[in-house]
Amino acid sequence: MKQVLIETHLFKPSKGLLSEGKMSERGNPLVEGILATCEVENGNGRYYSKDLWEREIDKYMELVDQNRATGELDHPESQVINLKNVSHNIKDINWDGKNIMGTIELLPTPSGNILKALIDSGITVGVSSRGMGSLEQKGDLMEVQDDFELLCWDFVSTPSNPDSFMRLVQENKEYKAQDNYKKVNTILGEILCSHGFCPIV
Repeated sequence: MKQVLIETHLFKPSKGLLSEGKMSERGNPLVEGILATCEVENGNGRYYSKDLWEREIDKYMELVDQNRATGELDHPESQVINLKNVSHNIKDINWDGKNIMGTIELLPTPSGNILKALIDSGITVGVSSRGMGSLEQKGDLMEVQDDFELLCWDFVSTPSNPDSFMRLVQENKEYKAQDNYKKVNTILGEILCSHGFCPIV
C-alpha cells in the first residue's frame, strides 16, 4: 500500500551572505547542493534505485521547466503542497554520480523570508523529499517500489541523512558572521510585525 515517504538531508551552505551570491532572474537568492542520493541505505533504512530516481526526475523536470517546482518550509504528512507555506522553487536538477543536485530559488514569501534568514545566519536545516510509494523488505533494507511518485522537496528542521550539504551559489565573496541570532530575531520581527501585530517581543 502506498504511503507518504519522507527522506531528509542536511542543508549546510558555505560561508557567505545570500545577498552577495548569485540571484535568479527575479532577483531572489539561489542555493545549491545535494537533494537526494540513490543506491545507498538512507537514514530511514530505505533504498532507492537509480532507475527509479531517474524516472521521477525526468517527470519532475516538467514542473521545473514550468516554474512550478515549489516546496514548503516544514512539510505535512500530505500529498498536497500548501501554497501559503511555500518558501522556495527548484530552478534546476542534474546528476553527479549517485547524487541528485539541485539549484533552489528562495522566494520572498513569509516562509521564504524565514528560510532565507535562517540560512543567511548559518542555521543548519534539512532539505527533504516528499513522495508517495510502497516499501518491500529486502534483508535489512526497505526497498522503495516502482509505484513511487515524487511530489516535491521541502525544507525542515530535523535532518536524518548524512553526506548531503548545500552551498550558496557564490561569486567569490566572503563575510564574517556577527551576532547571527540578533540578525535572525530582527528579520523575523520585521516579518511578523509587518501588519502592526507583534507576537514576539
